[in-house]
Amino acid sequence: MGEAPGAGMNDVQRRLMFEDECILVDDNDRVVGHESKYNCHLWEKIESENWLHRAFSVFLFNSKYELLLQQRSATKVTFPLVWTNTCCSHPLYRESELIDEDALGVRNAAQRKLLDELGIPAEDVPVDQFTPVGRMLYKAPSDGEWGEHELDYLLFIVRDVSIRPNPEEVADVKYVNREQLKELLRKPDAGEEGLKLSPWFRLVVDNFLFKWWDQVEKGTLKEAVDMKTIHKL
Repeated sequence: MGEAPGAGMNDVQRRLMFEDECILVDDNDRVVGHESKYNCHLWEKIESENWLHRAFSVFLFNSKYELLLQQRSATKVTFPLVWTNTCCSHPLYRESELIDEDALGVRNAAQRKLLDELGIPAEDVPVDQFTPVGRMLYKAPSDGEWGEHELDYLLFIVRDVSIRPNPEEVADVKYVNREQLKELLRKPDAGEEGLKLSPWFRLVVDNFLFKWWDQVEKGTLKEAVDMKTIHKL
């Protein structure tokens, strides 16, 4: 007999996996249904059902234009101990997070998860301060069992915030400037220090991040915004 679903997860991760309902979309980001976070991340389901779910990735900069990175906790089911951008998660299948207009549902979800994961109070990250810059569609295995198939909204925000990371979600955090990030990127490429980066963060870095970072500093990020295209990476 195989293990029961959720065996080996801690209670917090098990609850999130089975209670959270992700938003299923088609390749054009039209909502087609919902499914548990557990099912959405099972690699066999991703491969057999081609389930695609909506996600977001927050890139939060402080007033010195340093980017806040997090290392995912060891107890995370997918991509444990991997370094990534500030916050990556999913809008849920609930009224407040299904609002398509100006990506408000996704921005509401981002504010919720910044509090959940990093303890950043909602008033530090008002929903109207997030800039949705673009969308990308990607697929990536985590290990043999788990993976991602996401239509990911890339949200930028510049705010000085107070941080109290939730150890269930986050192992470590750090602010980096461009040079420090480039050094961080060099390490996994060279196989140094066992450092790993999330596949979605790597895609954003390789395709968009440094160009957009320049525009964040110049105050011209609005010129980079393209919410019509879905970049298939």
